Amino acid sequence: MAASFNQQFDQHGAWRREFSLRLKLLGDWMKDHELLDAALQDRLQRLETQVRADKVMVAFVAEFSRGKSELINAMFFSDYGRRIMPASAGRTTMCPTEIGYDPDVPPCLRLLPIETRLQPQALMEWRLVPEKWNRIDLDVTNAEQLAGAMEKVAETLRVTPDEARALGFWHDDAPADNPLPDAQGMVQVPKWRHALINMAHPLLKQGLVVLDTPGLNAIGAEPELTVNLIPQAQAAVFILAADTGVTKSDLAIWREHLATQTDAVAARIVVLNKIDTMWDALSTPEGVLAQIDRQCATSAEILGVPLSQVIAVSAQKGLLAKVNGDKMLLAASRLPVLEQALGEGLLGQRQHILQATVLAGVADLRSEAGRVITIRRRDLAEQVQELKGLQGKNFTVIRQMRNRIEQEQAEFGGSATRIHALRSVHLKMLRDVYGVLGTGALKAELAELNSTLKQPGIKFGVKKAYGQTFDRLRANLRQVQGFNTEIHSMLGGTFLQLNTEFGFSLHLPKAFDLASHLRDLDSVERGHVQYLSVGNSIRLAQPEFADRLVRALATRVRSIFEAVQTEMEAWNKSAMAQLDVQLRERRRNFERRIEAIERIQQAAGGLDERIEEIRTQEGAFVQLDTRLNELVAQFAREPGHAPGEQRTHALPH
Repeated sequence: MAASFNQQFDQHGAWRREFSLRLKLLGDWMKDHELLDAALQDRLQRLETQVRADKVMVAFVAEFSRGKSELINAMFFSDYGRRIMPASAGRTTMCPTEIGYDPDVPPCLRLLPIETRLQPQALMEWRLVPEKWNRIDLDVTNAEQLAGAMEKVAETLRVTPDEARALGFWHDDAPADNPLPDAQGMVQVPKWRHALINMAHPLLKQGLVVLDTPGLNAIGAEPELTVNLIPQAQAAVFILAADTGVTKSDLAIWREHLATQTDAVAARIVVLNKIDTMWDALSTPEGVLAQIDRQCATSAEILGVPLSQVIAVSAQKGLLAKVNGDKMLLAASRLPVLEQALGEGLLGQRQHILQATVLAGVADLRSEAGRVITIRRRDLAEQVQELKGLQGKNFTVIRQMRNRIEQEQAEFGGSATRIHALRSVHLKMLRDVYGVLGTGALKAELAELNSTLKQPGIKFGVKKAYGQTFDRLRANLRQVQGFNTEIHSMLGGTFLQLNTEFGFSLHLPKAFDLASHLRDLDSVERGHVQYLSVGNSIRLAQPEFADRLVRALATRVRSIFEAVQTEMEAWNKSAMAQLDVQLRERRRNFERRIEAIERIQQAAGGLDERIEEIRTQEGAFVQLDTRLNELVAQFAREPGHAPGEQRTHALPH
């Protein structure tokens, strides 16, 4: 039987740990041989952290009563022998729930009160205020206590329609979507705005994050879900009910929250759940299968996705089969088919991205370290030629040679002045870059959009304001690209002069490219455009919702700009670090040359001995370069057994 998602994720975790260990060993070896300067160490550390702390988020999206929580139980928590997430009939998950692991936080459930929607702070800002969350400690070894605590995410409040309206759950212009009042005229709304579950589940410890989303009304009322969280997921699982197919509300969720995320979410899959409702004892197995196949084909056609992207399962029977160890029922539930597709597609895809990133980073490290080895070998070769020229010479010639070396050393000191001037110009240019990417600049670019969204009533000019805002944001990134081109040109010219005048071998890294960040910005814009439709005009008319929307936008764009700044800093640090390395190597070279002359002056036989020592050192550097190549080559080999080696069911993009 194919490996389950849990097993494949275990393999993925082992794969990441082995890659992280290789990076650490490479760093230790380079440090031992003085090949690891501060800039290289920083880059290596960032690579190691990226591999070790990589997160894989799977977002489960569905309307109420589609069996979403049961699917999460079946896929991730069957080892507890019971349901962990609430999955009874009716509405269960009432608020967005993130399940993950942070070693710095004890096992707990944190709940953000729904009343925080009455305040302007974005959801991301509330994450930084832990005292505002209700916390329940979890005993992850006690299934009963764990399941009891999880029931909290299904809690509701009874409020008046006016209170529901203020919280974003009541719309006078869309009465069909409003919750039904009870005999006292009260309505039910979620008690919590967001839930964070931190537990040391084996999969969660290895970087899995599960995002469980509520139904249409709850999703639409929280714009950060659609514009921030769901797009950042590596996979989105959209759940339908097999007995109903694609309903009107299902289609609304798909169109508004997933159909626009084709390039943002790495993999999307549609699950036709509850196929056990179609298991009819009065029908033949072939008839039941044909009925399920027709429902899959119809769902694929309505949603506009390939048929291979729709997988029919029974989460309830899959969970039951896992708990009871019933292999026949598990196969009939088709849950293994979903797990295999999700594991091979998502994890194989994730490993491909990580490995490509590591290989590129290690190749850069090898290039920089190789350049240092080359400089050292060149210096040794020059010393040999210099010392050979002294063979058979008298004391006066040797003293003249020392004077010449000291004169060269003094002249080389002039390069420090040039380098200091270069650093000053470089820092000034970087300040211009950071000014464009800073919080103040971003706030100014969003001011017009913020003003438009705060206008009362229907906002007819909001689409134009959005377009103009994103045009300005893209212009800012292109301006940063222009600054970077200037920096690249300036450094290239100066490096060439230093190489010519002082014998450096400075090499400028490939120019930093912002194309991927511009694509991210385009994706954010497309994610927001869905809120500009006629169907969302009612929500946009609410000042509180509009304010949350622009705050969510600011959070997402800020993360893109911060990523640009981080990469720019790393690129510039890498470029300038060469100066420190080559200055240090050149100073050492002068010291070694003077030391050799002193030894020759003190002992008649010192010349031949020194030449032989240098030749031995040159051989050691050859071995060093060979060993470096061997260590780097290891990263091109697939470590251990990893999911995705035979990707026959890869998820479509």
